Amino acid sequence: MPRKPSYLNFDKASYAWKPDIDYRSHPEHYRIGRGEQGVLICQPYKDELVPLWRFKTPGEAEESSKAIWRKFQEYLSVDDFVGADMARKFLQMGFTRARRYTNYKGGRKYAGSDHKELERGTGDPQKAQCATIFYERWKAAEADQFYASAKAAWKREHG
Repeated sequence: MPRKPSYLNFDKASYAWKPDIDYRSHPEHYRIGRGEQGVLICQPYKDELVPLWRFKTPGEAEESSKAIWRKFQEYLSVDDFVGADMARKFLQMGFTRARRYTNYKGGRKYAGSDHKELERGTGDPQKAQCATIFYERWKAAEADQFYASAKAAWKREHG
């Protein structure tokens, strides 16, 4: 039986991240979640990070990942764990999206009303370089000692 995309049967009401919350003013509402959850919802961080996020070419990926890394460090320097975690998620998303474009032409994994999975290996090989660039910065963010201790503390306090 073919897998179906996770966005089918999505329960918006039970989703932890809400677009109408200012997470800088109300960080207590933020949940770390799994992977990239909430990355394109949590304001004002989304608006601060989306303009920096690019992976069309390896040069753009390098510039973009550096800019997001700087924001990651900036958020940590002012004890803004939510901002740092969102920047980490954007680095992770740079990796996963670039890999998607490496594997599938146009980045589309599913097609048609039956959501049939498309053939793998039809994408842009140049995107693999972009993925590697983001991967290295994403892993550096996760390995940052200050971030790791802030994340552990956040999980203890907020779940």
